[in-house]
Amino acid sequence: MRIILIKNPRNMNNSTSMKRFLAVAGPGLVVMLADTDAGSIITAAQSGAQWGYRLLLLQIILVPILYTVQELTVRLGLVTGKGHGDLIKLHFGSKWAWISVGTLLLACFGALLSEMAGLAGVGMMYGIPEWLTMAAVVIGLSIMVYTGSYRSVERIAIFFGAFELVFLVVAWKAHPDLSAVRKNLLNIPLADPKYLYLVAANIGAVVMPWMVFFQQSSVVEKRLQASDLGAARWDTAIGAVLTQLVMAMVLIAAAATIGKSDSQVSLDTVQQISEAITPYLGENFGRLLFGMGIVGASLVAAIVVTLTAARALGEVMGYQHSLEQSPKESPWFYGVYTASLVLGAVFIVSGVNLVTLGVAVQVMNALLLPIVLTFLYLLARRLPDAYRLKGWYARVTATIIGITVVLGVYAAIMGIFDGS
Repeated sequence: MRIILIKNPRNMNNSTSMKRFLAVAGPGLVVMLADTDAGSIITAAQSGAQWGYRLLLLQIILVPILYTVQELTVRLGLVTGKGHGDLIKLHFGSKWAWISVGTLLLACFGALLSEMAGLAGVGMMYGIPEWLTMAAVVIGLSIMVYTGSYRSVERIAIFFGAFELVFLVVAWKAHPDLSAVRKNLLNIPLADPKYLYLVAANIGAVVMPWMVFFQQSSVVEKRLQASDLGAARWDTAIGAVLTQLVMAMVLIAAAATIGKSDSQVSLDTVQQISEAITPYLGENFGRLLFGMGIVGASLVAAIVVTLTAARALGEVMGYQHSLEQSPKESPWFYGVYTASLVLGAVFIVSGVNLVTLGVAVQVMNALLLPIVLTFLYLLARRLPDAYRLKGWYARVTATIIGITVVLGVYAAIMGIFDGS
């Protein structure tokens, strides 16, 4: 097996190497920041409120799992120059491509509703009506895409995603008991089904089907080459650490506040989490910090899932699907993007039951995850020999994918019974 070495950034004294790394970086950071979306934050908060710090170690373990899956998407995009839907269509036919992408569209729309609900919740915290928040989101994100290029959209997404780092301040302000952290870190109640459910939910919240499609399409649209693999891997690794750090900070904040007083408090929405956690942080300051984090997480995820839907549909239908083209050149791409935003806003304003819908989206993700990850694995096994997934690493990757799929489905099934 040929091993492709990744250069240590500390050895990148050559300014040309560093400039190239900065030019390559972006898709991994964006997709990883989007991974910590409103649904993931709810999962992390529930974990800390109900089980203290007993799920904190899992957040660390999930870093290499997340990296392993997303690294395959980078490898496929850089070596083949094609998006995920394109490769499925090429190797397995249009039927399987439509099955994969068709289900993905529903998952993307469900995720978009979660992000918009998070944004609406922040608006309500400050007395802004839902319709006004949704109008601002639709108009703002539409202007961003209609007037920008891929690189400008990438920079905007990273800017908003960086707001998530305020959760580090939130965790610090919550004053966690370090002795309690050490005591509970390895106190793992594996015999408790409620604990196992949250283990599964956390794993299911790490690898999202739309992440695979987005990152692969992004490295293609950014016109990166196989020679950029090392830098792209570092981009992905740094993003994986950041997203799990945010998850860990939300968990710590919830454990240090809600978990010490009322672990049974309802945490089904972002607004409920904010109402439960901000009194411990100072009403105004805590609300501001939490609101900034949710806005950043929800906006970057909304950008990612809408672009993923528009790109993936273009890959199977054959229409142009690039941000480097104008709306006149790619009317279907921009039309699908805009329609997704408008439809999502209408659902939020209409008052649909988002908790019930969340269970349905979880089931959809569970159905899609086995399809997406199986294709991801099979496609990586068909790459040219120098980049092909094989040997011991292929076996380790297959195990990671298998565990992720099983626990993701388990979380969805438990979600159905819990929501019934």
